[in-house]
Amino acid sequence: MKRYCLALDLKHDPELIAEYEEYHKAIWPEIRESIITAGITNMEIYRYGNRLTMIMEVTDDFSFDAKGAADAANAKVQEWETLMWKYQQALPGAPDGAKWMLMDKIFQL
Repeated sequence: MKRYCLALDLKHDPELIAEYEEYHKAIWPEIRESIITAGITNMEIYRYGNRLTMIMEVTDDFSFDAKGAADAANAKVQEWETLMWKYQQALPGAPDGAKWMLMDKIFQL
């Protein structure tokens, strides 16, 4: 099993942050299914201020490219992503159009 850590920022707006958290208390069933089908066995999102950190545990055959292609072909996932972008903003220095950015692991105990 592999683990990935990704980061993204939310917009600096307490009302938008609260709405974003409400959506994540009960994600749409189609979103949950797309996550599981992709080979993600556990996903956690943490927030500090407007910074988000996502930790994903995935199966050995998980692929970011395959997940991206499946998401692009799924109208409900695209609807969710468009809605979530209302609350999100790219990290400083992220490429244009990039959302969640893969973080480098620099330490493990």
